Amino acid sequence: MLDNLQIMIAAPPITVDLVVNGILIGAIFALASYGMALVWGVIKIINISQGEYVILGGYVAIVLAEHGYHPLLGVPLAALLLAVLGWLIYRLVIFRIVDRDMFTSLLATYGIAILLQQLMNTAFGGGVRIADAGLGTRFLFDGMVAIAEIKIIGFVLAALLAAILVWFLKRSRTGQAIRATAQNPRAARVVGIDTDRVYAATFALNAAICGAAGALVAMAYTIHPYIGLAYTIRSFMIVVVAGLGNLVGVIAAGLGLGAAENIAAFLLGTQYQLAFTFSLLVVVLVTRNLRRARRREALQ
Repeated sequence: MLDNLQIMIAAPPITVDLVVNGILIGAIFALASYGMALVWGVIKIINISQGEYVILGGYVAIVLAEHGYHPLLGVPLAALLLAVLGWLIYRLVIFRIVDRDMFTSLLATYGIAILLQQLMNTAFGGGVRIADAGLGTRFLFDGMVAIAEIKIIGFVLAALLAAILVWFLKRSRTGQAIRATAQNPRAARVVGIDTDRVYAATFALNAAICGAAGALVAMAYTIHPYIGLAYTIRSFMIVVVAGLGNLVGVIAAGLGLGAAENIAAFLLGTQYQLAFTFSLLVVVLVTRNLRRARRREALQ
């Protein structure tokens, strides 16, 4: 670790490489995290199966690539297919746990995650897969900074999808209904909003966002059926740090997490990257609990 730290200090372009590549992949983390924030803020459940929708979206891009199509076509296709899947899962399972306690929602969505993992393992195998986009790499600082073009494209597409999502929530009737339901479900029902349909649309929208993010992940990273938990943890941590309804905070936290993970992987080794993420989540939760305890003491 100390040797790698000395390398970073002695060769600033290496640090630039780690930070830039981390920020580019962090945009995809932020995109999936905003979907979790929607479900959490509107339906009031924490979706433990969030990461599995991301991985399913990745397999859509991989299947397209294997059949001779460019995997970038998997971004809209994965969004469409995952939206349908999300709606079906809501109608089969999620509607039964709305307004139930948090433990029930955690248990139900964890069960969905396990089911989706096994289905993906059966359908696609347990090996590590990637969707080859066939794009090149850009080199800066005499080749010391290497940026894969697919990561740049992924960053741009993630930003574009985020902008479309914001427009949808602010301008469309469904988006306005989602925002109204998130603020006060009872008042939304009083003015004639069908909150059950809003919840279904929200869950489907979340799955669509995850599907699009997953297609980008499959081209920029590698995936396998059991890696979804890592994306769930990332999404949860980003939402906890940013807060519900804070899009700017979600983006900042996602970009920061991407950069931090990349630097940690270089310093500690790639085998400890997920361990770093899980440890960081523990630190974030402990810190927030300490802050809440101090606020309560101050109020008393």
